[in-house]
Amino acid sequence: MQTLNTAGLIDLFKSWKELFAEQREFLIALDGKVGDSDLGITMSKSFAAAAEALDAEGEAAGMAKLLRTAGATMARTAPSTMGTLTATGFLRASKAVEGKDTLGTAEVAAFWRAYRDGVAERGKAKLGDKTLLDVLDPIAATLEAQASAGASLSVALNATAAVAEQALEATKSMLAQHGKAAAFQEKTVGLQDAGATVGYFLIRCMAEMVAGR
Repeated sequence: MQTLNTAGLIDLFKSWKELFAEQREFLIALDGKVGDSDLGITMSKSFAAAAEALDAEGEAAGMAKLLRTAGATMARTAPSTMGTLTATGFLRASKAVEGKDTLGTAEVAAFWRAYRDGVAERGKAKLGDKTLLDVLDPIAATLEAQASAGASLSVALNATAAVAEQALEATKSMLAQHGKAAAFQEKTVGLQDAGATVGYFLIRCMAEMVAGR
């Protein structure tokens, strides 16, 4: 698949909804080791609401409006730290694809760069702090490299998902610097970051969905 259209974006949010419903208990358990155990609830609730909102909007709404709707819906539905960061990412991404009816590799790279920057600014995190950003940054960089190389969307996303998986694994050696996990410091070493896990799930699901269309 070379591009993602608005119908595909709506389907992507349905896929994310199903993914986070399936991973709800896993994320609750992972977050519970050094956090407050609400991540699985936040993600399943916010993506379910966003998927329903996009379905109601319909593909004629356009790419940017659909993403704005997703972000605004998630912000209302799950006003937790991770819910706010995820919502911010989609709101920033909507600006990056303004006026686009379809997203190819370059547009998806711009989408994830804006998402990454929004999360970094809102969360006040930096690379190595053991957060969602430690997966989002290589996602954006890899997609930009793939776009420069002229890779198709499916090829680019598959390569990016592989890099994201490695980045997630790398969070195990990091010390948490933000949120409730920061209070555990040394206990966080050896554990993959829960927020970074969400980032990996997002890009892996996107890669699988695009490859299957």
